[in-house]
Amino acid sequence: MSPIVELNVGGEMYTTMLSTLKKHPGSKLAEMFSGQPKLRTDSEGRFFIDRPGTYFKYILEYLRSNQVPTQCIQDVYKEALFYDIEPLIKQLEDSPQIFGELVARKQFLARVPNYSENIELMIRIARAEAVASRRSSVIVCVVRTEEDAARCQDALNSLDMDKKSVVKFGPWKAAPSISDLLDCIQMDVEAKGYKISFQPHVAEKGFRFKSHDFFYKFLFTWW
Repeated sequence: MSPIVELNVGGEMYTTMLSTLKKHPGSKLAEMFSGQPKLRTDSEGRFFIDRPGTYFKYILEYLRSNQVPTQCIQDVYKEALFYDIEPLIKQLEDSPQIFGELVARKQFLARVPNYSENIELMIRIARAEAVASRRSSVIVCVVRTEEDAARCQDALNSLDMDKKSVVKFGPWKAAPSISDLLDCIQMDVEAKGYKISFQPHVAEKGFRFKSHDFFYKFLFTWW
């Protein structure tokens, strides 16, 4: 291969040295250009990589100068994982953004039973209720302790609603509060492209508990 390589990464054009691309021999990127090239070429003969080209410039800058990017950290991290550039992955994981996501938030959510499954359940319920509507709502029950879980079940039995449509989160053994979990739910649903908001769900008068101690209404807006 020529020592100078022209690339088309998702429609973005780059020119660099072959030695730059092979700087980390164990990486997937180096493997792409080792031995017989394993990539297709575009109409101009440039090697084509079907990945977001916008963030490849940060990957290339790191390979050229060991400069760790300070912009678009989450997206560059995804690309570093794809290209399997271990030194960059480790340095990005030490950044506040990735560290906070992987070590703080993800570790907390791992202690919330069935968190990911409940997010998907919320979305399915909201979509099922979206026919000919601008908005749909999902009732969520959030409990932090086993004691609250028992009280929540009593409250749920008193509510005039379909219990199958109430999504329950918790309990969990970790420092973050109910408010923190609600923020996580909103963040992760919005990350899937939905527009949502939430507020305490206030039941009718005569309810034996303060329903907003446990119940929240998440509102999905479709248009």
